[in-house]
Amino acid sequence: MFSRVTSSERPHRNAHPGAPDPQYSTIPAKLREPEVWATGGRTLLARRLALAIPSLATAGGLAWLAERAYPAGASPLAWTILVLFALVMGWQAFVACQYVYGLVAAILGDRAKSILERRSEAAEIPAASAGRTAAVVAIHAEDAVAVFARLRVMARSLAEAQARDIDIFVLSDTRDGAIAAVEEHEFARIQAWAEADPALPRIRYRRRTENVGRKAGNIGEFCCSYGAEYAYMIVLDADSLMTGAAMTRLVGLMDESPRTGLIQTVSYAAGRDTLFARIQQFAVRLYAPLALRCLETWQGPEGSYWGHNAILRIEAFAENAQLPVLPGRAPLGGEILCHDIVEGALMVRAGWEVRLLPEMGGTWEEMPTNLVDLLGRERRWCQGNLQHLRVLPWAGLHGASRWHLAVGILAYGMLPLWIAFLGLASWQAARTGDLGLLAYGLTGHGAAAHGLAALSLAVLALPKVLSLGHVLASPERRASFGGTKTLLASAALEQVVWVFLWPVLTLFTAGAVVSTFLGRVVRWETQDRDDRQVSWAEAFRLQADAVVVGALIVFALVWIGNAWLGLWLAPLALALLASPAQSVWTSRADLGRAARARGLFLTADDTAQAPELAELAQIRGLPAAPAPIRSAPLEPAIWLAADEA
Repeated sequence: MFSRVTSSERPHRNAHPGAPDPQYSTIPAKLREPEVWATGGRTLLARRLALAIPSLATAGGLAWLAERAYPAGASPLAWTILVLFALVMGWQAFVACQYVYGLVAAILGDRAKSILERRSEAAEIPAASAGRTAAVVAIHAEDAVAVFARLRVMARSLAEAQARDIDIFVLSDTRDGAIAAVEEHEFARIQAWAEADPALPRIRYRRRTENVGRKAGNIGEFCCSYGAEYAYMIVLDADSLMTGAAMTRLVGLMDESPRTGLIQTVSYAAGRDTLFARIQQFAVRLYAPLALRCLETWQGPEGSYWGHNAILRIEAFAENAQLPVLPGRAPLGGEILCHDIVEGALMVRAGWEVRLLPEMGGTWEEMPTNLVDLLGRERRWCQGNLQHLRVLPWAGLHGASRWHLAVGILAYGMLPLWIAFLGLASWQAARTGDLGLLAYGLTGHGAAAHGLAALSLAVLALPKVLSLGHVLASPERRASFGGTKTLLASAALEQVVWVFLWPVLTLFTAGAVVSTFLGRVVRWETQDRDDRQVSWAEAFRLQADAVVVGALIVFALVWIGNAWLGLWLAPLALALLASPAQSVWTSRADLGRAARARGLFLTADDTAQAPELAELAQIRGLPAAPAPIRSAPLEPAIWLAADEA
């Protein structure tokens, strides 16, 4: 039932993906036509124009009103501020239009959904018949106890779903001998636990002796070594959790969809108890659905891959998604760090559909539990996304794939522009005594200034207002957040936290963008996934730059003596000065649990907790959710107690 294998075989790498004549050997010729497949080419184009045209029109309107309200004249400083304002607010216009688009698509319901998504919502999915599936968990120096606890939950869930064609693989890239020994120990424990139940899936473990290509190389080596045994591969991260029902549904959908090479699900963060984590889990649950609905509607079959909680057709992936080493030196050259989105783009280029299921459910992940760890992850993701500047010119990539790559680059590239805009606009306000564009026209006079203020506020507020309205419009959605009262209170508190968090994130990530272009290479280390309280010493050591910038802003405001400018910039300066305190206080798990006990920052994972989440919490000895749980009583975690005894 169980087996353990070792291998140091290097994964095969194809030629540079920018080369002409991409390989289509794994897909029939009739399926290589542009898509078009399920939605229809004209319909897909219309859907994309429905997002692009309002975004461009809104961005143009903001720029036009800004120029009319505050003409730059011949001043280089004024022109620079005007251009920066147009760029950063144009980006915000695009973000706002996504939420409007997503709301319209949500209202349209099935008329805006893909055929595959409608099938995924059907009561029954036919049993898989194309072959076996491997659920692979790629790990590197992770907490083995936590990893194998998730495996135990998923194995039991697969057994309950009677998924006899799905095996579980643990693909270790761990180099540290002590950590590897713990992995071996936990694997032996799960073997002993499962011996009495033949319904459980087969679980296999292997550790590479050569970590070529990081995670991408780990998955690639698996495809080379075991791909012939399996038709599909469900890719999971070390912190991923997926129900057996979700896995079997994904397999059934792939079996029904021969044109589909990859189906990406949405995995929401759950299971962490620090105040920071609970606020972020709440915010993502509240604000992500409309953006995801927009994304699925306009991208159609030319979707993106997020690297985990997705199912792939192994043959298609192995033939078409092998990655090269980027030319040049790190950080922009070398191994592709954020490889998943590139792999998805290569599959689309080869003619395969890459689909998104934004509402399937039954799939989760974890997230950084404090501000310090989040900033560290943002630094890594920043470098990985900026690397895609060298991927954009590759030959044969579809326009949608290039846009997926460009959005990741722009999301980080806009942050230094925000810093430049705020700095230069503040300097101009100090010289002229007028806040001007720094206040988005709120302090201006005339129709153009009033129109600019109204449109700017709408653009900035719409994402959260529309998301909140979308939830409030449905009794079921309101109940999943604990009811109207607790939802509104939580949303208001989250907005206060965001006012203080945004300056810190923006300053830190803008610095990461600049340092990347200056050649600083970021080390990709294992994430700390457990609830972790940040000490005052660590917070001050890692966020001293934010405190210094905040102090300089306060000093400058006092020296300038402009009361209106001081009031306008006070929240920004206070947020930076309080950055270490934010990290320390919000990293406390007791405050997070207290908030949950008072009904704050609740999500569906609290109010209607899935049995798998409840079982995982029990195994790991985490505090149980106070809200009613729709699950059967769970057996005691005897397998954990045995070693402790």
